[in-house]
Amino acid sequence: MPILAKKYCVCVVEMRGMGSSGKPADGYEKKNMGKDIFELIEKLGYKKVYIGGHDIGAHVAFSFASNFPEKTAKLIMLDTPHPDEGMHQLPMLPMLGADYLYPWWLAFNQVKELPEQLLEGRMKIIIEWLFKNLLVNYSSISNFDKEVYEFAYNGKDAIRASNAWYQAFPQDIEDNRTYQKLHMPVLGIGGSGYGMLQMSLPNSTTDLQLEKIDECGHFILAEKPNETAKFIIDFLGQTDRKTTNRK
Repeated sequence: MPILAKKYCVCVVEMRGMGSSGKPADGYEKKNMGKDIFELIEKLGYKKVYIGGHDIGAHVAFSFASNFPEKTAKLIMLDTPHPDEGMHQLPMLPMLGADYLYPWWLAFNQVKELPEQLLEGRMKIIIEWLFKNLLVNYSSISNFDKEVYEFAYNGKDAIRASNAWYQAFPQDIEDNRTYQKLHMPVLGIGGSGYGMLQMSLPNSTTDLQLEKIDECGHFILAEKPNETAKFIIDFLGQTDRKTTNRK
């Protein structure tokens, strides 16, 4: 954010369900969360914006671009595509001998009420596990960083609300089926999620640039901030280019 802020006005949004934002009982479909962003942009008085997001934030950014293309100058997807029907094919059990991290939390987070009963005041356990398993360079996350995450997620309402992001995936997949291809310039930057972006984004965009960050896990903003920022700045500075894939 400080790197980008040297050149651009950077607005950092705490999404519905997290941080200082409200944690209502519903409304966590990414189409609706994209509407949250639209209403914020209207309030701030911007006619058109560059929008980007990581993980769930990428889902929201993609949904915003799909539902409000007239407001979207360019879209940046960081390590995660929008939910699509391929998620229905995820195996319930780990595949023996497969070289991948079994995403057990996608199913666990679908369960209502139980996760917050188990994890309230104990989110440090989950946060520590995720960073150890989804980072290549574990030292890129400081103890202070982890304490900030723990503070944000530790409460019952925060666990319920952040899990609601996942519980909305079935509706997100249905909404995704109704979206037209995006015609604004789109940048996908991936670490461990590059392959997912490579499979998904060409099907939903007409002006796509893909960039891969090597020796990097899922949290590309923490592990490779300079590389990520450079890709973004270069992309935003481009005016006319063709679809590219760069590894």
